[in-house]
Amino acid sequence: MKRNGSITALVCLGIVILISGCRSTPATGLSPATDVNPGEKTTVLHTRSGVSVGVIYNIVSDAPASVVLLPGGNGVLSQNNRNFLLRVRDEFVERGLSIAVPNVPSDHSYGLDLGFRASAEHAQDLAAVIDFLRNASPGPVWLVGTSNGTVSATNAGARLGPSRVEGLVLTSTVWAHGDFSGLAKIFVPTLVVHNRSDGCRWSPYSGVSYGLGLLSNAPAKELISVQGGRSEGDACGAMSPHGYLGIEDQVVPAIIQWIKRHTS
Repeated sequence: MKRNGSITALVCLGIVILISGCRSTPATGLSPATDVNPGEKTTVLHTRSGVSVGVIYNIVSDAPASVVLLPGGNGVLSQNNRNFLLRVRDEFVERGLSIAVPNVPSDHSYGLDLGFRASAEHAQDLAAVIDFLRNASPGPVWLVGTSNGTVSATNAGARLGPSRVEGLVLTSTVWAHGDFSGLAKIFVPTLVVHNRSDGCRWSPYSGVSYGLGLLSNAPAKELISVQGGRSEGDACGAMSPHGYLGIEDQVVPAIIQWIKRHTS
């Protein structure tokens, strides 16, 4: 009886694990807790051998350009719904740009550390997202990163080059936290956006001049400096001046205008 009971318990445990596994990796590649806005669609891209990435996207007819939005934090969309770029992504669409927002890859479902964000594997994942977006919305593709996402944008921009990446936008760059040596290998227009009121120790405003100096090969580079915003939590969190809370209308239109002006 004891043996049968153990077997029954193991079977039940296996069923629970199987069910839980199905719930944690839905067909969309996105957690059910991920916010998907009206008009948006989702897909799953196979980016590397045995690896897939869930993507939220919204295609605008005759868009002059598209943007891949790279949020900060650990990159898990369901855990970063209030991230600056996730909050304002509809504004890019309303102003005529197609968007894609990639989730973390299946082999990093726990989240992205800075080492992976700077890796060749991550650039390969983003190359697949760029190719998907170019097929869905013909035209050049920009990478827009915020906070830790600026490491991802810089890495992909340096590794993939102008053949895939039209330009970069780096907002609230974590100058004191990530490896930005790749900025010297950027050969596309690059916009740096930073808030003088950013209180995050990893993204000091003093790092801006350092970053702009590294962009020695960018055909165009510019700084948009803003000031202000509200704080409703951690200084490095999304709901703070680091995430442009309350001053989104000063930041997003300027980014979009710069992208359109520097798209070939």
